[in-house]
Amino acid sequence: MTEDSRLIMGPKEGVNYPMQVIYCGNCSMPIEYCEYYPEYDKCKQWLEKNLPSEFEKVKIGDESSEATGEEEKKRQKRGGKGMIKTKKKEDGPKQVCISRAPRGKKKSVTVVTGMSSFNIDLKVAAKFFGTKFACGSSVTGDDEIVIQGDVKDDLFDIIPEKWPEIDEDLIEDLGDQKR
Repeated sequence: MTEDSRLIMGPKEGVNYPMQVIYCGNCSMPIEYCEYYPEYDKCKQWLEKNLPSEFEKVKIGDESSEATGEEEKKRQKRGGKGMIKTKKKEDGPKQVCISRAPRGKKKSVTVVTGMSSFNIDLKVAAKFFGTKFACGSSVTGDDEIVIQGDVKDDLFDIIPEKWPEIDEDLIEDLGDQKR
């Protein structure tokens, strides 16, 4: 291949312009790149249902790579936009624990844990507590909400009122804890 043939500008022969790119409805990438998405099986299902002609092309491509005996491609394990985090569901006892922890010399925070076992969105709950008590409230762990101030006593009435699936008997007071 000569240097002149690689640097030719303009449209290529045998290509129809403007090019039509088909995007996947599951991962929103061009269908050629679906195989690099973590949930490739769902992309295949969407393609089979909505674009059967394109699915046949993908299916033929899969069989040819299996026939050559190539090893399965190793997927990238680092994070990124395409990675989907799976939520861990604990089968342990469903219980909300409330405790108070010191913050500074004279101030304290209230820590609420166990609300995610009732399938409650922690960000929504933190926002509710912040507006209810007119204070700062945030999600700090995978199942922990920190509310600024000592509002532990009020939570025993407010949580069952806002979320009826949490009974008063399922709320436990852990007392004062060291952070």
